[in-house]
Amino acid sequence: MSAYQWFIFFLLLQIVHFLGTWKLYESAGRKRWEAAIPVYNAIVLMKIIGRPTWWTVLLFLPIINLIIFPVIWVETLRSFGKRSGLDTFLGIITLGFYIYYVNYTQKLEYVADRSLTPHNKTADTISSLLFAVVVATIVHTYLIQPFTIPTSSLEKSLLVGDFLFVSKMNYGARVPMTTIALPMVHDSIPLTKNKSYLTYPQLPYMRLPGIQNIDRTDIVVFNWPVDTVFKFFDTSKRRAYKPVDKKSNYVKRCVGVPGDTLSIKDGVIYIDGKLLQLPERAKPQFSYKVALDGKTAVNLEYLFKDLDITDPAFFTDDSKRDTLFLSALTEAGAQRLKNTPGITAVIKQVSRDVDNGVFPHINKWNRDNYGPIYIPEQGKTVVLTTETLPFYSAIISDYENNDLKVNGSEIRINGKVATSYTFGQNYYWMMGDNRHNSEDSRYWGFVPENHIVGKPVFIWLSIDPNGKGLNKIRWDRVFTTVSGEGQPQSYFKLFLLGLVIFFVGEYFWKKRKERKN
Repeated sequence: MSAYQWFIFFLLLQIVHFLGTWKLYESAGRKRWEAAIPVYNAIVLMKIIGRPTWWTVLLFLPIINLIIFPVIWVETLRSFGKRSGLDTFLGIITLGFYIYYVNYTQKLEYVADRSLTPHNKTADTISSLLFAVVVATIVHTYLIQPFTIPTSSLEKSLLVGDFLFVSKMNYGARVPMTTIALPMVHDSIPLTKNKSYLTYPQLPYMRLPGIQNIDRTDIVVFNWPVDTVFKFFDTSKRRAYKPVDKKSNYVKRCVGVPGDTLSIKDGVIYIDGKLLQLPERAKPQFSYKVALDGKTAVNLEYLFKDLDITDPAFFTDDSKRDTLFLSALTEAGAQRLKNTPGITAVIKQVSRDVDNGVFPHINKWNRDNYGPIYIPEQGKTVVLTTETLPFYSAIISDYENNDLKVNGSEIRINGKVATSYTFGQNYYWMMGDNRHNSEDSRYWGFVPENHIVGKPVFIWLSIDPNGKGLNKIRWDRVFTTVSGEGQPQSYFKLFLLGLVIFFVGEYFWKKRKERKN
């Protein structure tokens, strides 16, 4: 829905609210017209039902308002003596329209001093659960979201099995575009393949102010732009529509920001012709071939464990066993292997052949030798020709919702012949540190700004899929920061010390309070 359509929808809701509640307002000692003024009517209603004014804000927060509206319906009914289980059921099952029946057919007696305390244990439990869900949803949506690392594309920096806290505040929390969805779940209901949301209606893209911009080399969580996940919901179609904020979550390193010109030479990234300086914690990995002399015994198992090599390694010829292929090795690891007796050569594997699988699929580049390519910046204009169009066609049609048609050398956007295009938002270039084991921007292109989710800031738990017992947990990674200078440092001991101080302090506080009483 467009902003105009939402405005009309909002006005219709105000009319519906006024027609169904004006007598209730009058019965509560308010003026009839107060039920008709947008936003103000909600503030007055909060006073009528005896709830704090700030609850009004919750009515306008997507997803959270789905929880609050039923609460308001029930509270309104109870403020006029309708406290039975049947009244509560009818209020919720009719989506609040039972209030119309009460408004026009019942004798209205406003209970000004009604008790707001739950009248039984069940009601108290439900009230507590609703409050917990609302708070958790606010935190999950606008502040911090938990995230799990599922692949090895950022190996060494982030490992498979890392559990992260992703900050929505750093880049600015994105207001949910999908307005009807289950709280605190992503695109599907847990343990099922059923969608957790309705695709309609959709809010326009909005983002709250952030505390920083996305910088080069930041690790970023975003919605995968080309996500189709056709297997999830409809196996009869190759592409299944998903709203932007319900596309699969990905995590990569941003290596190019709006306005940059990016190129890759032999696997090394250059920005505007200059070498991209990666932080110390970033450890790019590539495929290598390792040649063995066949005479000197090499303890490969020990060597791999020492170098923390977890990705696949195999001999290129099992009958000879003289050449080993490693799919993910750092430059430091390669140097270590070169200095190992029994190893005669360590050769980095660099793609030279043209690969049409890389974006924009023009039979020109490959994953290790790529570009230069311009990363679009909001407000900037580029020339459109049949040669440049493959770079920007997805932006024009998919990400910025224009009607794009090409007839020979003629390009039409929204029915008009176009020789240039001005970008409506910023775009980013995301890549994995595990260069030869990462599906990233080299294969599907730019990441639109409206797909940005947040910034990983903290690893609160790390599970080793191959570990056993206590070693199942990577203790050295628990409570470590994702970004920062130097090597990661675990703050787990400080966290445990803080817990001990808290509980000891609470114990002595209670003892002191008991003595005073």
